[in-house]
Amino acid sequence: MTAAAPIRAKRVLPGFTLSLGTTLLYLTVVILIPVLALVLKGADIGPQRFWVIVTSARALAAFQVTLTAALIATVFNAFYGLLMAWVLVRYEFPGRRLLDALMDIPFALPTAVAGLSLTALFSANGWFGQLLAPLGLVPVYTIWGVAIAMAFTSIPFVVRTVQPVLEDLDPAYEQAARTLGASDWTIFSRVVFPQILPAFLAGVTISFARSLGEFGAIVFIAGNLPFKTEIASLLTFIRLEEYDYQGAAAIALVLLMFAVILLVISNRLQAWAARYRGQA
Repeated sequence: MTAAAPIRAKRVLPGFTLSLGTTLLYLTVVILIPVLALVLKGADIGPQRFWVIVTSARALAAFQVTLTAALIATVFNAFYGLLMAWVLVRYEFPGRRLLDALMDIPFALPTAVAGLSLTALFSANGWFGQLLAPLGLVPVYTIWGVAIAMAFTSIPFVVRTVQPVLEDLDPAYEQAARTLGASDWTIFSRVVFPQILPAFLAGVTISFARSLGEFGAIVFIAGNLPFKTEIASLLTFIRLEEYDYQGAAAIALVLLMFAVILLVISNRLQAWAARYRGQA
């Protein structure tokens, strides 16, 4: 008997060459060329001039504000994003689909609109600000306002990264732990959380990277006070308005290096998550 001819799997996208070429063209025009232009512009500055720019007092203050606020926002997103993903996956209640859809609002809402809305809410006479004002906790024009804007725009990354992993978990492990007398906290901390940890860390890393690059939502609520609430991306914009292209390129290049480092970390964590799920 003659062996049957092997069945070839059908490709989802017809024309591999055309699909790959279109993808690479888009990647080159939209991402690689602008990034390469920034790197070349930064290389023209020279190492000595570059170091002087990025270590100036105002630049260091902007980096400090950016990193501190991004860290505060990321810590908040880590807890709140995990809690929200857990609620959306594990509970059924009226309005759950609406709440799930609302998690994507920061993706769809223009960041400038988000900044204006947050400023109106947290100002001294705003809905939230008037409650915080007697306590001396008005976030507008402080680093806390910057952190709030960063958290708002980056929270979906944690929720949408953890949520599908929670949905795919095998409930047999939890049921087995419960039959052995484990408490709810023990089941979560020793059974569930280790399985979602890689995805959780990846989402937190992406959220931190998104916070570092935020601009539109921050400029209104921050007040843009040098050495107090001025972020690095805003300082880059100010240098461009002053026609200081070398200064703008140097600061932007530092932000690019942060983004590349976080991108590598995120990809490693996602690969770890894929291997972990494959072994589970």
